Amino acid sequence: MIGLGRFGSALALELMADGVEVLGVDVNSDNVQALDGHITHVVRADATKEDVLRSLSVHEFSRVVVAIGSDIQSSILATSLLIKFGVEQIWAKAVSSQHGEILRQLGVRHVVFPESDMGRRVAHLVRFSMEDFIEVGDDFVLVKDRVPAVAVGKSLDELHLRRRFGVYITAVKRCDEPWQIAFPDTVLKPDDYVLVAGRKREAEAFTQLAREN
Repeated sequence: MIGLGRFGSALALELMADGVEVLGVDVNSDNVQALDGHITHVVRADATKEDVLRSLSVHEFSRVVVAIGSDIQSSILATSLLIKFGVEQIWAKAVSSQHGEILRQLGVRHVVFPESDMGRRVAHLVRFSMEDFIEVGDDFVLVKDRVPAVAVGKSLDELHLRRRFGVYITAVKRCDEPWQIAFPDTVLKPDDYVLVAGRKREAEAFTQLAREN
């Protein structure tokens, strides 16, 4: 993890929680100290220098995240070195469309925009009062929300959701129970939460029916 600001730190800690060993690198001593003892290894170092990265064996890693956001030049330099090393999978944070375009031109396949992506996501939550909203891409979304009244008491097979609303219900959550895969014979109850999949407009329209309960 190159760059241990808010995004890099959160990502590093989440990976650790999932059992992944993480090497964190940052030039800021405060960022390094904050993660000391919380991730596998954390080092104060300049990731824009080839000899420094090689001394840390970064060239031997198959997956690296460049989470530098405050210094675009450093982000680009560090990413260029990783590409030179032949790192198989690189994720890079971009803070602007221009930054993202440069990273893509360098050959980075996984460019992420944490701030703008979260902004779009929250905008949908606020506008439609949804529980959660995830853009998968190509105008396809997953929406978590309450069950609309129109869907209560009937099986998914009876509802013909694809024909009537252009969406699918892929999973159901009841009270304190874990999420369960939805099957054609699943009958929805008033207090259920559902995971709706479909194109953005259709999914938003369907979940708005829950506001009419």
